[in-house]
Amino acid sequence: MYIFPAIDLYEGKAVRLYKGDYDNMTVYSDRPWDFARDFESQGARHIHIVDLEGAKLGTTPNIETIKKIVTSCNLFVEVGGGIRSMETVKAYIDAGVDRVILGTAAVKDEAFLKEAVEAYGEAVAVGVDIKDGYVAIKGWTEKSEYTAMDFCAKMEGLGVSTLICTDISKDGAMMGTNHELYRDLSSRFKMNIIASGGVSTLEDVSRLNELGVYGAIIGKAYYTGAIKISDAVNITKGGETV
Repeated sequence: MYIFPAIDLYEGKAVRLYKGDYDNMTVYSDRPWDFARDFESQGARHIHIVDLEGAKLGTTPNIETIKKIVTSCNLFVEVGGGIRSMETVKAYIDAGVDRVILGTAAVKDEAFLKEAVEAYGEAVAVGVDIKDGYVAIKGWTEKSEYTAMDFCAKMEGLGVSTLICTDISKDGAMMGTNHELYRDLSSRFKMNIIASGGVSTLEDVSRLNELGVYGAIIGKAYYTGAIKISDAVNITKGGETV
């Protein structure tokens, strides 16, 4: 299992939301690239970045900050938030991003999703943000008509190789992650499943590792000191390769 320390960006700053609530935001730094360097120094090989403004607006307001993060470290970089056109996908790939994550666009624009997967293959992942059993869109502010499992099945059928699955009710709440959800997803689908939301203890990391999921995203637990990235990496037995 790969460890994906997370940086959420808003106005160029590293922030965290509580359960996806933009009105409940904590700012951790106006130098997010320093966190990327720290992740790398602790043995991580991957980083997960979300442009929270982009997620709401469908634009790339933090791309310059993301470029600085890319050039400040040697991590495998995946980015999500507001990626809704081939131009945006290309802009991120050209900026050195290794994998882009489609969220709202994967739900609303199947033609775009197919085009992106055809053009960039494994460099395109889909974010499945789950709220009350359904897929949420537009920065978690709206609920789509798809149930989570039906949507995942559709993504597999379209050739998507990696899903980032977030239980919004767990995100930023430091209440533990939804192990049953990830057990179910791993057993049903052959795609790479990255667990996101509520990974708040080393026990969470250990249990997800035992489930055999592809990756685990660590966000607030890092910023509060609840999890050291080096300890999480050690649980995966150092098997981190890009």
